[in-house]
Amino acid sequence: MIQTTGKHRGLKLLSTVDYCSGKIVWHEDEAYTAETFLTFLNKVINAYPSGTITMVLDNARIHHAKLLEPFLSANKRLTLVFLPPYSPEFNIVEGLWKWLKSDVINNVFYHTVAEIRNNVHSFMDSVMKDPQLIIDRLCVRMESDRIVELLYSNFAARNRQVSLEVAR
Repeated sequence: MIQTTGKHRGLKLLSTVDYCSGKIVWHEDEAYTAETFLTFLNKVINAYPSGTITMVLDNARIHHAKLLEPFLSANKRLTLVFLPPYSPEFNIVEGLWKWLKSDVINNVFYHTVAEIRNNVHSFMDSVMKDPQLIIDRLCVRMESDRIVELLYSNFAARNRQVSLEVAR
């Protein structure tokens, strides 16, 4: 017999993965809303008190909300870069979610959301203790200019394709 609560419940998580340091900034909330994302952006700004910040994002509606405009205008050191549609392979945070699901969620029955929350928090606390493991597991090693060139040309080609499709 397969146990079920009869409801699909879970956590709503937002995260960044710092490509260079392996640092993770993450946030849990009840829902994905523009307000939630704004709270998360404040958390990111506070985690990096100086220097420029470039966040690579998918095109979720909350990432484009008008509510963010005053915040982004006031925080010029934060730049949002949007990936082409349907390109999770360019977003390293997707690798974090896959890792989390593999270690915490898959093939496990949780009776309560609190149980899920505790295990997610434990997982995040554990991986954040080893930034090098995060880099090794999630980040492409930029050992040569050729890799950078390939990534850039692939990203640029997808952007051109998207632009052409939108222009039709």
